[in-house]
Amino acid sequence: MNPTKRFSSGRILLFLFIILFLLIGRPTGFLICTYVKDKKLAKVEKTGYTNDASHLNETKVDSAVKAFEDIDKAIAQITQLVNLAKGQGKKISIAGAQHSMGGHTIYPDGIVLDMKGFRYMELDSTDEYLSVGSGALWSDIIPYLNKYDKSVAVMQSNNSFSVGGSISVNCHGWQPNSPPISSTVESFRLINADGKILNCSRTENTQLFSLVLGGYGLFGVILDVKLKVVSNKMYTAHQYVIKSGDYIKEYDRLINDANIGMVYGRININPGNFMQEAILSTFTIDSNATIEPLQEAAFTSIRRTVFRGSANNDYGKNLRWKAEKFGASQINGKKFSRNQLLNESVEVFQNRDSAYTDILHEYFIPKNRVGNFIDSLKKIMPAYKVDLLNITVRNVKKDEDTFLRYANEEVFGFVMLFNQAKTSEAEMQMKAATQRIIDAAISFKGTYYLPYRLHATKEQMNRSYPQAKEFFLLKKKYDPSEIFQNKFYQTYK
Repeated sequence: MNPTKRFSSGRILLFLFIILFLLIGRPTGFLICTYVKDKKLAKVEKTGYTNDASHLNETKVDSAVKAFEDIDKAIAQITQLVNLAKGQGKKISIAGAQHSMGGHTIYPDGIVLDMKGFRYMELDSTDEYLSVGSGALWSDIIPYLNKYDKSVAVMQSNNSFSVGGSISVNCHGWQPNSPPISSTVESFRLINADGKILNCSRTENTQLFSLVLGGYGLFGVILDVKLKVVSNKMYTAHQYVIKSGDYIKEYDRLINDANIGMVYGRININPGNFMQEAILSTFTIDSNATIEPLQEAAFTSIRRTVFRGSANNDYGKNLRWKAEKFGASQINGKKFSRNQLLNESVEVFQNRDSAYTDILHEYFIPKNRVGNFIDSLKKIMPAYKVDLLNITVRNVKKDEDTFLRYANEEVFGFVMLFNQAKTSEAEMQMKAATQRIIDAAISFKGTYYLPYRLHATKEQMNRSYPQAKEFFLLKKKYDPSEIFQNKFYQTYK
């Protein structure tokens, strides 16, 4: 063979090998390394201390009391605890799954009332309402309702949260054209600061009803809740890759269908194309499809590995966005039940590196200013040493029920997930970035969500929530001894 031809063939083979490595070898090697390093952390509980999902709020407490499962025993127990705290000048913080991040379930040297054990459930005879103990997790509720072909009307996108906690933060979901969860609460029973049981609804103890919804556990202990439920249905998934600047235009075009039951968007955060693209996912009701049995979430290991590989790694972020765009084409036309879509835990993607923690933010922006907010984020984020992992976008209609409300009109919630080192420098950077993003949200007539780190200034809190001053005055009216306390109240009262 001619040496020149042999040399040329060798170069071609080398070139093909390099291309193959770049297309397959490097991504495969990267994901294998990520998987190997992603060790499962053993949960270490320090006696006499409590913490929350931020892992930045370890606090010494007086004691922890677990609510009984039996209804009558739990009522007697909590009533006695409230009276004891009132008599001895102690404070009570109320905890469920503790997925808030600003010490909302914690008070220094206070009593932690752990409600997770109180989780009874009963579907009423009309199949329209579920009566449920406030300690129940959505992961308990979804399989229960699934047996009756029912589903939760409004909840978060994951099942790891408690009912009481969800109502206390007035969560919202990815159900379009829907207000927050408060709109689905028919009534609840509250043990107040006098140890009395009060029924609260839109017709009974109405002011307390609105204060407790999104009230962060400051007005009493939510005992149980009567929640509206809906039918479990099959959905057909469709995912569209769009320009982020066209998000609202495409949203209005694509959800112009009464049969669309679930919608969410995701904006890319990969450095190579930062916040230029989005994936809009819609789920259309298929009334002819047979409801499939509830199953464990699929492909969790590979999905987790791709996601965690994007933490503090630009290559990982670019790889993940490519994978998500490819996945969008593969999911199109697939069918899922409503309960299947809701039945996944946050633990699937949760941080396991003990030197880091995942931190959530959320900002609520009026529909006509969404594009402005996206443009602001493009400028703000590169100015700070923070690691942005994810942005999802969800529609929320005006809230008519909650006193300390975040949806004063139709808004779009920008859920932002960061990976943060557990260092003072990282905390300072996150605080500075947070305050600047809040200022941007306020400038567009929007606001920020209160369950997360307490980085907002008091001025920002009051500008975002002009009803906050009256909210805290009413707290003193209903709880003059300030028995129910937490770090959020300490910071902003």
